[in-house]
Amino acid sequence: MAAPKVKQDMAPPGGYGPIDYRRHLPRRGLSGYSLLALGVGSLLLGYYSLVRWNRERRRLLIEELEARIALMPLLQAESDRSAGPCPAPVPRTLRMLRENLDEEAKIMRDVPGWKVGESRFHTERWVPPTLEELYFLRPPAELDREKFGLQSYV
Repeated sequence: MAAPKVKQDMAPPGGYGPIDYRRHLPRRGLSGYSLLALGVGSLLLGYYSLVRWNRERRRLLIEELEARIALMPLLQAESDRSAGPCPAPVPRTLRMLRENLDEEAKIMRDVPGWKVGESRFHTERWVPPTLEELYFLRPPAELDREKFGLQSYV
C-alpha cells in the first residue's frame, strides 16, 4: 500500500501581513494636566467663596451687635416695666422690698438700736436685691419657683 502524498500548507507568496497586537482604545476624558488644572481651579474657587462668605457673616454679626447695642436702652426700659426681679427697681420688686421692710419692722421692734431697712452696702447707689433677699420671708417653694421656673419639671 502506498502512502498518500501530503500537501503542506505554506505561507502565501510574500508572507503574512503584520499582526496587530497593541490595544487601540479611544481617548476618554481629559488628560492628567487638565484634570490637575481643573482640581486646582475648583479648589481656588471654593476658597474664594469661603472667604467671601466669612466676610459677609462677620459683617452680619457686627450689624446684629450694633442693633443690640442700639436697642439696649429700649430693652432695659421694657425690663424695668415688666414684672419679676431684675437688675433695675421694678414695681413688683419694690413692693416685695416694702413688704419685707414692714415684716422686719414687726420682727425687730423690740431690739434696741436696730434701724429698719439699713443697707448692708456703704453706698448711696441702688444695689439690686438678690432673690434670696427678696424671698427670705416667703416659703422656700416660691424662691425655687422664681429661681428655676419650669426647669424642675424637666
